[in-house]
Amino acid sequence: MTHTSLKAVRAALAAALVLLACAAPARADSWRPARDSGLMLTVGHGEAQSAAVGGTMLWCDPPRGHHRRAADACAELEAADGRIADIPAKDVICPMVHAPVTAHAHGTWRGRAVEYTETFSNSCMLTARTGSVFALNAP
Repeated sequence: MTHTSLKAVRAALAAALVLLACAAPARADSWRPARDSGLMLTVGHGEAQSAAVGGTMLWCDPPRGHHRRAADACAELEAADGRIADIPAKDVICPMVHAPVTAHAHGTWRGRAVEYTETFSNSCMLTARTGSVFALNAP
């Protein structure tokens, strides 16, 4: 091998390493679907969103995260195309107790931004209106 061809081999190897380094992040994140759906969910006592403490991340496609009913919540969101307000209300009887709770969700659903905040008169009404999506507390 001549000196000139050694330089060419080194340049080709350097170029290959750069291409591999650029491609590595795409492969490292390839487990995620192209249009991932993830929502940060909070429920706080009171009528203000700021009353919420902490939160739970819900990932769908496939259902995962620390949400205790992720599969049910994702199925309900799927049926409503990610629009929490469009989840059909459950036919339940809730007590007429005024203990307001505020639910908040933000994130993405199939690449579309989601922002949802609603105050309900009590947790029973929250569950009746949003199904499993905000079922964040321990059973």
